[in-house]
Amino acid sequence: MADPAHEAGEPKPVAEMAAAVASPQPQPAAAPALQLAMASPSDRLPNDVPNAVNPVDTPDACPAEDACIDRYLWAIYQRTPKEDSIKVEEQRKVTVKKRGKTVTVTKSFTKLVDEDFGWKDPKAAERVGMPIMDYVVGGMDGSFKLKLFHLLRAAEAAGLAPGITSAFRDDYRQSIASGLKAASDRSYHGGSSRGGYGHGLAADLVSIKGETRDQRYASSEALWKWIDVHGEEFGIGRPYLDRDPPHVAPIDGKEYASHRGAKTQHAEQPVKKHSQVAAREVHNAAKHPRTARSSKVRTI
Repeated sequence: MADPAHEAGEPKPVAEMAAAVASPQPQPAAAPALQLAMASPSDRLPNDVPNAVNPVDTPDACPAEDACIDRYLWAIYQRTPKEDSIKVEEQRKVTVKKRGKTVTVTKSFTKLVDEDFGWKDPKAAERVGMPIMDYVVGGMDGSFKLKLFHLLRAAEAAGLAPGITSAFRDDYRQSIASGLKAASDRSYHGGSSRGGYGHGLAADLVSIKGETRDQRYASSEALWKWIDVHGEEFGIGRPYLDRDPPHVAPIDGKEYASHRGAKTQHAEQPVKKHSQVAAREVHNAAKHPRTARSSKVRTI
């Protein structure tokens, strides 16, 4: 049977990822203590979010390689509405005056429209023949999943209600993403040039607390501020801050360093240059002392 992703021209490692993923591990005997929200996405409407959000229960002793980490992240992902606002351009005919004459012209207007993007991950998973849990969670880097697991548990313990809207994304899934985004193969969510499946180093986090989108956005802002304060304790930060507030990545990764690190270097550069100029001036003044009758005083 032909490989659909390969036929579409996508890199072979992404198309072969279904074969590389083991089937979900059987739940151990002690698993009744682990209560996860495993309802299928179709059982919950995008905006069907309870007022009181209960933390996802998971055993305190959860080994790094244990499947309970994947199940915990999956439960956090499942309970999160996949909603966003996108810009849509529409053409309208309006009447204007030109040179004293009334004419009808067509103008472009941009408006914000609510979008439910919950169909995108299932479609991408189906395209490569994978269960959606294996696609969304299994495609992330193992060390990043562990960091994310501890971060989200701490956020829940702090009274927040974190949710995951997006985790692993291959080239195809990135190509159908909306808004400001990286090129299809360069996404740190799992683009082929970043390592592909099993190497996803990004996730999008929001809060699910609130009855309306405005309330959930306000609680999301509180979550992002909490991550800015405490994320370093878990090795996770927000590379783009307000440019892409939900996006988190490991702080020891290339994405975080290239954006947050670059800002630090740029901020320090003028100070360094200024110090070099000042030192040069002091050196020149020592070699060529000025007399008291000079009327011009130069300050640095």
